[in-house]
This record gives sequence, structure tokens and C-alpha cells, in this order.
Amino acid sequence: MAKSKSDKDRKIFVLDTSVILYAHNSIMTFAEHDVVIPITVLEELDHFKKGNDSKNFEAREFIRLLDKLSMDNMIHNWTPLNGKSKGFFKVLMNPENAMNANEIFGEEKNDHKILNAALHLKQVEQGRKVILVSKDINLRLKAKSLDLFAEDYETGKVKNIDELENTGMFHMDGIEGSLIDKLYESHAVESKLILGTKKRKANAFYILRSEKNSVLAFYNSEDNSMERVDKKLAYNIKPKNAEQTFALHALLNPKIKLVSIQGVAGTGKTLLALAAALEQRREYKQIFLARPIVPLSNKDIGYLPGDIKSKLNPYMEPLWDNLKFIQNQFHETDKEFQKISELVNQEKLVIQPLAYIRGRSLSNIFFIVDEAQNLTPHEIKTIISRAGENTKIVFTGDVFQIDTPYLDSQSNGLSYLIDRAKDHPLYAHIKLEKGERSELANLANDLL
Repeated sequence: MAKSKSDKDRKIFVLDTSVILYAHNSIMTFAEHDVVIPITVLEELDHFKKGNDSKNFEAREFIRLLDKLSMDNMIHNWTPLNGKSKGFFKVLMNPENAMNANEIFGEEKNDHKILNAALHLKQVEQGRKVILVSKDINLRLKAKSLDLFAEDYETGKVKNIDELENTGMFHMDGIEGSLIDKLYESHAVESKLILGTKKRKANAFYILRSEKNSVLAFYNSEDNSMERVDKKLAYNIKPKNAEQTFALHALLNPKIKLVSIQGVAGTGKTLLALAAALEQRREYKQIFLARPIVPLSNKDIGYLPGDIKSKLNPYMEPLWDNLKFIQNQFHETDKEFQKISELVNQEKLVIQPLAYIRGRSLSNIFFIVDEAQNLTPHEIKTIISRAGENTKIVFTGDVFQIDTPYLDSQSNGLSYLIDRAKDHPLYAHIKLEKGERSELANLANDLL
């Protein structure tokens, strides 16, 4: 379809493969502007279309979407994107350019073909702003070195990551001592006596201090009250600080169906979640503990020796370590020690890679997802959307410790969840700050 002269004011966004694998519907999110997909991107997507990971799903869904949008049109020509106020798209074949990225960077690779596509558009679409969109930082830097505009894919990104620091837990000083005494005596007080006209945040936790004493409290949005939070044991695991106490309270609260726990290594995120699951084992049919597989140096696990179980064991070992730590709180002859072995043997407690569990039914399950910062927003949504009756889902991770190349602190699924779900009555978030692993581990987190 021919484009009118009035379209000259619209920008042209060139998408690379990383954007498609992050969000298959990204092509539809550029308002009235036009989108170009280099043919190299389709070639790369062909390698991703088989498999069970989210990137395989995104690749397949994008190919289907492109097929639907193209209908009877030749997609190397401008084709309208369906929907009001949408622009056009096309697939660009490998063009011939006066400036060749392969020659400039001294190597022929797919990234450079994508750069050549953007260079070609800049040359032939005179007067229009051409922008390369990529989640690959290095590719964006290369584009800028060629005098091309380049930017990250911003849709779904948390705009102010610092605001997440103030989600879920608050400190309040200057509270009347009589109110704190009342909380100790009667367990709960009307929220207005403490919060006054301050905005209530569902399932928020508070450290309340007067001149002489303090108390840990929880805002119960159901009856609009402030409740005292006491330290509780979960399968013989005792919280060591206020944040861990809050985390266990949320994990053990049957009315809170979705919990996220953020914190650096050694703060006890996974340990507390697993202990809470074991404490409530009678309330659920199964306990699932899973984590995404992020191979070292971003190599595929296929390069590791052995069968599939041998390949995956190194990635699951930290989860087994937490289970062994809880089990070792008891003597081998104790029924609690033996119960854990029994749960594992009967597959009522399952530790597996997330890809192995993603397709299963999530009804009557306590589901813990470790290292959730390595998930995309779409993966987080997919997991939660599969929750059935009597299911509780817990995401743990550190939004500043990303192990995948195309995610960052603002675009990862855990940050997205905290930002979008805050204040929902079914959701609670806790940030663990103090490392409890050892003094040596704390030194590493604080100084190195």
C-alpha cells in the first residue's frame, strides 16, 4: 500500500530480534509510527520457534501475528497495522548501502545486517527519523557510532525503580506509646488511630516507634485495622529481623495469594518461602520450587556433559541446599526430618527448572519461583494467569542482579510485578535488606 506524503512526519522504528523475543506484540506498540522488521530478524526467529521457553513462545506468536497482519499483501511493501491510529510495517530485505556495517566493524554478522537495514532506511527515507530499537546495549552503542538513533524498548519498563524501595514496608516514628501498648494488649486497633488521613496500602507492613518502645504491624485492608505482627516459626526456621518477620507473616497468611520478596543474596528469600510452604504442606496438594535456567556465559546447557538431569542439577543445587538446611534443623530420627524426604520421594515437593513446570496445572499448589528477576513481564503474567483454586505464588529475587543479557532492573518481570501489583488486596511485597548468611557474606555485599 502506498504511503501518503503526510506520513513523512511519522518516525520509522527498526526492531531487532531481542525486542521480538521480549514481547511478540511489540510491533503494535508504536502508536501511529511505522515499523520495519529486517529479514535477518525473521531468519533468527526461525531458530527460536521450537522449544518450551518463553522466547520460543514469543517467536512463534510473532510469526503468527505477522502472517495474520500480512494476509494477501507482500510484506516487503508497506502494510497497514490493524487498529485505530496505527502505522504501517514492512519486512526489509538485505539492502545494498554505501556505508556497510560489516566492513566498518570488520566482521559479517546478523547484528551488522540489522544495522545495515537501519542505515538503508536513513538513506532512502529522507526527512524521516529512523530509530533502531534493541534490548542489546552493545548493538545500540554500535548504532550510535554510525550516527543512527537507537533506544531500548521501553514498553513495560518501570519508570522509577527507586519507588519500588518504598513498596510494602514503612517506618513511622512519633507514635503515641498508648497506641503501641494497645496493640500489644489487644492485637489490633483501628487504622485511623495510627495512620490518620494517610493513604492506606493493602497488606503493607509497618515498624511503629514511640519514644520508649516499638512494635511490628500489618495493615489489614479487609477490616481496616492495624494488627500486631509477632515472630513465628515456620518449620523450625525463625525470622532474624523485622523484614524476615514480615515476609513470614505474608507467606503464612492464607488471604494473601501472591507474594514477592526482593533482596540481595543471603537475605533468606528462598529459605523463608520454602519453610513457609513446608509449614503449610497440609493445606496444598503439592509444593513446587522452580527457577529459570540462565546458562553461564549465556551458553546453551547442551554444552554441559551428561544427560538432561546431569545438565540441570548445577542450576537446581541452590534450591536443594535450602531444603537440606531446613531438614538439618531436625535430627534424622525426627518425624519432621523424615517428612521432608517423604514429600520429595512422593513428588509432593518438586524442585525443577521453571520450563518443566510452566505447562502444568497450578491448582492447589504452593508455587515458589526463585530468581524471578530473570523472567520477562510476559513470563510473570503467564505464570500468575495459570493459578487455579487454592494456589499461592511466591516470587523471590534481586532486581539488581540480572543474569540475562536483554533485561535490566527496570524491564525484568519481578520489577514489573512489584510496580503493577502494589496495593492489591491479594498481594504483598517485602524487601529484605539485612544479610543473614554470615558476617563474611555481609562483607561481600556491603564492601565488594
